[in-house]
Amino acid sequence: MTTHKSPQNILEDTKVSVKLKLASLWASLMFLIIYLDYFHLYMPGKLDDILKGKVFVFDISQGFILVALALVATPALMISISATLPAKVNRCANIIIAAINIPLILFNLSGETWVHMVVGAVIQVTLLFLIIRYAWKWPRVKT
Repeated sequence: MTTHKSPQNILEDTKVSVKLKLASLWASLMFLIIYLDYFHLYMPGKLDDILKGKVFVFDISQGFILVALALVATPALMISISATLPAKVNRCANIIIAAINIPLILFNLSGETWVHMVVGAVIQVTLLFLIIRYAWKWPRVKT
């Protein structure tokens, strides 16, 4: 017995560019960074620490906030950079910035760690490894 599939039941699987894959991975990473920071505020005592001018072992100062901004701005900017830079520079930027971000993400697990932080870090590092993989395996032009 042969079965015939009607053309209406076949879904089109559109090829997505590497640039779009990278930009979407960076966007996903940014959502996780923002939400994990937000959820951190629900942990007992964290708001009290912030009101006392402390985050982990760091004093909250203009320098601290500037460093925090730089750490968050980099992956945020990688969304548009991944979509716009030429392939060669784009590939290098994604590999380097993703590799630098892995230890930064893992540093967030120092001190008091809750399960949501570990799960979040695992997902974030997985996204960063996917970024490195897609950038590393960037398709070559056949000449």
